[in-house]
Amino acid sequence: MDPHLLRTFVTVAECGSFSAAASRLGYTQSAVSQHIAALESDLGTPLLRRRPVVPTPAGERLLEHAGPILLRLDAARADVRRTVADPPSTLTLAASPLATRSLATALAEVRRAYPGTETSLTVCGRDEVVAGIAAGTFTLGLVDGIATPTDPLNLTNAVQLRTTSVAHDALVVALPTTHPLARSGRGLSLGDLADARWIDAPDIAAPLATLRAAAGSDALRPAFTYNGTDLHTLLTLISSGHGLAVLPRSAVTPDVAAVSLTTPRLVHRTELLHGHLSEPAAEAVAAALSDHQ
Repeated sequence: MDPHLLRTFVTVAECGSFSAAASRLGYTQSAVSQHIAALESDLGTPLLRRRPVVPTPAGERLLEHAGPILLRLDAARADVRRTVADPPSTLTLAASPLATRSLATALAEVRRAYPGTETSLTVCGRDEVVAGIAAGTFTLGLVDGIATPTDPLNLTNAVQLRTTSVAHDALVVALPTTHPLARSGRGLSLGDLADARWIDAPDIAAPLATLRAAAGSDALRPAFTYNGTDLHTLLTLISSGHGLAVLPRSAVTPDVAAVSLTTPRLVHRTELLHGHLSEPAAEAVAAALSDHQ
């Protein structure tokens, strides 16, 4: 299976349009159509319906495999290039929104370890941080998420990433101060909230898909989806009564109620993704971050 054809297929599926995919990839629309036709011929089945442009059942199955395959190819390319490349002249850092609280210390330590080196910073979604580190786009990453108290974050099964834990925080259910459960002194379990109105904010709050997996339940369905990365906006949505979310305790402001999440036992973790930094430098950054928590 040609990875160029596979990448074109993923882009068309994401854009829902052949012309939009062509614009993103820098191809002509005719070339995109030829790529899809070649991939469908190779696999012997239609992968996309044309009006509207959506994956067929076979296309949906291929999409499940495509992300890890392309990420692994990008990681392999980056790893090979790293063995022959000169040390980077620019250190590119990336962080997911709730991991930015560790950024000041990380930047200071990177500058100490690499004096005079230009540094750039990107704040983006969790998946983008992981993919960028694997592909060599970013030198160093800080990513947050939820896990059981003794487990690391489950970032990706496609590639092996070097990580170091730098912080953890208790999780709370964030809800309006007027909510009937806002003063629940005993804490809350996800089972208590199976029928609640939830906000799914996958790049800031605990993703509902992850919470459902942890609770072993198909409940916890979103009433509202927020695809942004601004914490203040999410807290405003919660305080205005649009829904609940699970957040680290330190992220919740006084205008939102925060009730401890008791079941299942989960914590909020921040981890350092080493990327292209040497092990000693990465360990120094991780140690500095841990000292400042």
